Amino acid sequence: MPQAVVIALAVALIIAGAFNGSARDVLYKAITICTECVGLG
Repeated sequence: MPQAVVIALAVALIIAGAFNGSARDVLYKAITICTECVGLG
């Protein structure tokens, strides 16, 4: 039972983060890091 609660909470927080724009910020930072890593940025 506690594992189901943790999974439900994780899903709820992921959805909340996606709706407030956090996913866009994380993607932008990941792209920036990757382009710097290969020497394009």
